Amino acid sequence: QVHLVESGGGSVQSGGSLTLSCAASGDTYSIYSMAWFREAPHKEREGVAAIDVDGSALYAEYVKGRFAVSRDNSKNTLSLQMNNLKPEDTAMYYCAAVAVPGPGSLTNVQALSANGYSSWGQGTQVTVSS
Repeated sequence: QVHLVESGGGSVQSGGSLTLSCAASGDTYSIYSMAWFREAPHKEREGVAAIDVDGSALYAEYVKGRFAVSRDNSKNTLSLQMNNLKPEDTAMYYCAAVAVPGPGSLTNVQALSANGYSSWGQGTQVTVSS
């Protein structure tokens, strides 16, 4: 399995931006479909964005147009650019990975479902104040 470490969280005001990063190690990164999830207090973990091994991206409706996910297979990194942040974006953000046979192995539902991922980082906190 791949080992994941997130960074880049912090506190910003509403309308601000943050970029989260996830560093992967321990296995061949390019075979992993990756995703970002978040978990707010007293709420279930929810999918934010996913990116397949071929770079195709998928976004949850509540972040579409504001967040952008990317990956660099040469550096084994995953990023999440978050713009126009809102107080409801406040949560612990997690990086996740699952090994797949090839692009398109996960359905859209599976790609944004926490149940489908086998490796997780420790999380990084994002707090957005109004």
